[in-house]
Parts: sequence; C-alpha cells; structure tokens
Amino acid sequence: MNELGVITVSPLHLALASGFIIVTAVVLTLLKLGITRQYLFAAARAAAQLLFLGFVLAWIFELESVLPVLGVIAFMTGVAAFTVARRNPSAPRSVMPIAFIVLLSVSFIIVMIVANIIIGIDPWFDPRYFIPLAGLILGNSMSGVAIALERMFNDLDTRTDEIRSLVALGATPWECARSSVRDALRAGIIPNINTLSAIGLVFIPGIMSGQVLAGINPAIAAPYQIIVSFMISAGDSACSAIVTLWMYRYRFADNGMFLDPSVR
Repeated sequence: MNELGVITVSPLHLALASGFIIVTAVVLTLLKLGITRQYLFAAARAAAQLLFLGFVLAWIFELESVLPVLGVIAFMTGVAAFTVARRNPSAPRSVMPIAFIVLLSVSFIIVMIVANIIIGIDPWFDPRYFIPLAGLILGNSMSGVAIALERMFNDLDTRTDEIRSLVALGATPWECARSSVRDALRAGIIPNINTLSAIGLVFIPGIMSGQVLAGINPAIAAPYQIIVSFMISAGDSACSAIVTLWMYRYRFADNGMFLDPSVR
C-alpha cells in the first residue's frame, strides 16, 4: 500500500488474476469453440500492451513536453483508423486515411475543450489528462465508426437493384444512400445511448472506478465521470456522422452511377 492508501499490484497479484483467463480458456476448450488459442493470445497481448503503456506514460509524464504527447495521440489514432479499415474489408482504401483525419480532429478538439475550458489544466497539454481523455474518445469512436460503416456499406450493397433503379430515375447519390446512412448512424450511436442509460445503475464506469480505487471520494469522482461520459458520447456521434457522410459517396461514380463491386 502506498502513501495514498492504494494497494499496489504485485506480480503475484497479476499471476492470481490470470487464473480467470486460464479457467475461461479451459471452458472454451471443453466446448470445442476453436478460439482458445486466439483468446489466450489476446489476453497475453492485452497484458503486455498495458504494461508497456504504463512504462511509456510514466516516461512521458516526467518529460513534460508537448511533442511526445502529440506523438502518442497520433499513434493511437493510427491504430484506431487501421482497426476501422480492417473491420470493413469491403470499404474503399481511402477509409483508413479518412478515419484517421476525422478521429484525430474530433478527439483533439473535444479534448482541448474538456481539458482547457471545462476542467482548466495547466499546461494545456498535461499528459496526465490529455492522453487518457484522447484515448477514451478514440476507443469509443473507433467502435462507433466501424459499426456505422459496416452497416452502411452492407445496406447499400443489399439495396443494389433499388439504388440502380433510383439512379435511372434521376436520383442523386445522397437521395439513394440517405436511408442507409441514417440506419448506419442509428446503429453506431444506439450502443452509446444504451451506455448512458445504464451508467451508474448497471455498472460503475472505468474512470469513476479507477478514481475510487485510487482513494478519491466517490462524490468527487462522479462529476468527472459525467464530463467524460458526455465527452465520449459527443466524440462517438460526431465521428460516426462525419465518416459515414464522407464515405457513402465512394459507392458512386463521379456521374452518380452506383459502382459495381468489380470497379470499386
């Protein structure tokens, strides 16, 4: 236990916690689901990534320089954009740079507002606030964008005959894709709404849990969680809307014709 009264996690604690993974892996093996190796690899990777992140953030906190902070955020955004592209293999190749631009721009703007206007940190790039807040936005927005794009492209492909008929009647790409875009945005944002509805009743979210475990008064931690939840909601909605409204046009040629899969 440190000077703040927080119990320090030791290697023994981590070894004991790994028992949850081992038991789950045994169950997966007994059920013959064929994903035991994938599950164990994912768990090991998560542990390694988090430990590495801990050392990197400790180093960055000591530097007190803006460039490492921006570098970490750019790297995180790149991984998020790559993940979005990987989850949508049928999407155009431009999905990755577009997702990168949108995720980076939206997350940076929102974090600047939260950190420097709402909370008021000093310096403005304080990595103890800037990096975790950006990571929260990127992680949630990445999932929302991936879901929205997948729904939109699948819906557009399902409606191929209908869209071609609309184009033949003179409809614009937006008129053809509007219903698919709206359904995609709804699919991407609904999980966010469900989270907001259940937060504090069904589960205690990560930020608040972390602060409570660190010894912060729950009454103080709750307002922080409200700010973070609203921030994440705005980031997720904005990124999903911008990316889908940007990307739907890539299913159409310059003359408005719906593209065949062989020429996309």
